[in-house]
Amino acid sequence: MGYLTTHILDTTKGIAAAGVKIHLYKQTADGQRQRIHSTLSNNDGRCDQPLLQADDFSVGVYELEFAIDEYFNASDLRSDGETTTPNFLNTVVIRFGISDENAHYHIPLLVSPYSYSTYRGS
Repeated sequence: MGYLTTHILDTTKGIAAAGVKIHLYKQTADGQRQRIHSTLSNNDGRCDQPLLQADDFSVGVYELEFAIDEYFNASDLRSDGETTTPNFLNTVVIRFGISDENAHYHIPLLVSPYSYSTYRGS
């Protein structure tokens, strides 16, 4: 069976982003979002367990939602010395598809207060 993992890196400081609130949603047949998991990133910027695995891991469209504004607001990690309300980045949402129920899907998030990028990792 396949599984889903993530990893969050704060590119401003070059460190793992600990304590980021993460929600995982699955798109339903009628196009709605159904929350199926919530967690926090650990000190390594990862989750202690896969976000999705075993019988819950199935073909479909999913969204990972990262509370990046809360992460930057709750720490003194902002190297630019600037505080803005609202933050430039609030919640980062990555929508992706799972097409192979036997594969490992790893979705890293590289983030700063003003940008982010992602890719399908290994």
